[in-house]
Amino acid sequence: MTINISELSLPIRQAWLQHSVAPRPIAFASTIDKEGNVNLSPFSFFNIFSINPAIIIFSPSRRGRDNTTKHTLENVLEVAEVGISICDYDMVQQMSLSSCEYPKGTDEFIKSGFTKQTPFYIKPPLVKEAKIKMECKVLEVKSLGEEGGAGQLVIAEILYLHVDESILNDKGDMIDQRKMNHVARLGGDWYCKVSSDNLFMVEKPNTQLGIGVDALPDTIKKSTVLTGNNLGQLGNVPEMPMVNPGFEDERVKNIVQYYSINPEEMEKELHLYAKELLGKNEVQNAWQVLLQSIG
Repeated sequence: MTINISELSLPIRQAWLQHSVAPRPIAFASTIDKEGNVNLSPFSFFNIFSINPAIIIFSPSRRGRDNTTKHTLENVLEVAEVGISICDYDMVQQMSLSSCEYPKGTDEFIKSGFTKQTPFYIKPPLVKEAKIKMECKVLEVKSLGEEGGAGQLVIAEILYLHVDESILNDKGDMIDQRKMNHVARLGGDWYCKVSSDNLFMVEKPNTQLGIGVDALPDTIKKSTVLTGNNLGQLGNVPEMPMVNPGFEDERVKNIVQYYSINPEEMEKELHLYAKELLGKNEVQNAWQVLLQSIG
């Protein structure tokens, strides 16, 4: 199915794009106007784009249905500061409530039941309940258009980062990703929760190049058992592994002994076992199993 984006109405276009580009982090943005009125609203067109300087960008787009602008955008044009609070699962329902289009001057902190926290530097308050908060100064607001649905990029520099100690690792020197329970935006009414039971790690060598899938032996590349992810793991070693004489595995011995008269079945069973090991991120052991089928 191929879709010409320009031929879609704005609501349908938005639905296709937001279902496709996901999950998206949520900037829970607190702003203030020159009269001192506070606004709090979430935006999922958001991410970090630079470390030095530390830059985040979020987009309070023009409304598609009537081309009006959001109070957040109006506020940062008056007072060039913004508090960004990161939403977790414990906050998601209140965060969603704050996205209602209340009249200008309405305090969404009060409407959604959040507590204002005084920042160090900026004027807009932070969300006390959030476990990660950023104080930011707005460097630029870049309009991507004047029609309904056009993004209005708020480019801001992070000045201070506040992190609740409850989500730090045992050493207390970094966030433990398993403790945060981030939430992210999908399409329509859908969100997702990042919790310890759906987290996984992908090893990335920073100093050595992986040999690549193209360097794998043909019997591995053409395996009917191993997936593309499995091949990526195997190709992520810095050099082709050699048979380790000290590698001992009772299951490998049983497979070789039982299927010795049928090499194709033996290869399949060894690949199945290697796949299990790769699922547990035991890449070196998986290689040793696969080398049995090659040798």
